[in-house]
Amino acid sequence: METSISNKDKKTFVRWFLKRFDLKRRECVWILNYIIGDDDLLSQVHFVEDAHYCPRALVISTTESSGIPFRFYKGNIMTADPEKSFHDLRMNNEKAIYIQLNFPKQPPAEQYLAVLEENPFISSYMQISSEDKQVAQKMLSKSVYEFQHSNLLQQIDAALDAGNKDKFLELTALLNDLEAETAQ
Repeated sequence: METSISNKDKKTFVRWFLKRFDLKRRECVWILNYIIGDDDLLSQVHFVEDAHYCPRALVISTTESSGIPFRFYKGNIMTADPEKSFHDLRMNNEKAIYIQLNFPKQPPAEQYLAVLEENPFISSYMQISSEDKQVAQKMLSKSVYEFQHSNLLQQIDAALDAGNKDKFLELTALLNDLEAETAQ
């Protein structure tokens, strides 16, 4: 799988990640440092979600994550032994490796989004369709509108109760703008 993400961007991300988070297994720090020290290997690295679907993958978790501390997948074999994965990385630095990092991602850090790739091994039935994305976006937009509308109505009522004509006019103008945007 060819990637458009540069080794420089991957190194920057891994360094950012290692400075910011503590890992559940200290060996994972060694593995990540080894990866960024080998440009040939690093060019084969792909940061993805749900890496366990990939033919060769690492799953690494931070202490803040509820995820498994460490897993290495290769074909039908899975191990929690970091030494086995390290050996495989050293011996097969020309083969693609997919890495899933379990760490707090709310909101997603731009450093992470800069290196995150779509997992090519996830079945199409498990991916969100464009129609589902549109429905979700419409629901989100409607929810945001209803919240803003309700909030403005409450503020208008408070301005009326306080006899604040200027605030009332300002808020009704905002309400009219909001309703006009939604009508389009």
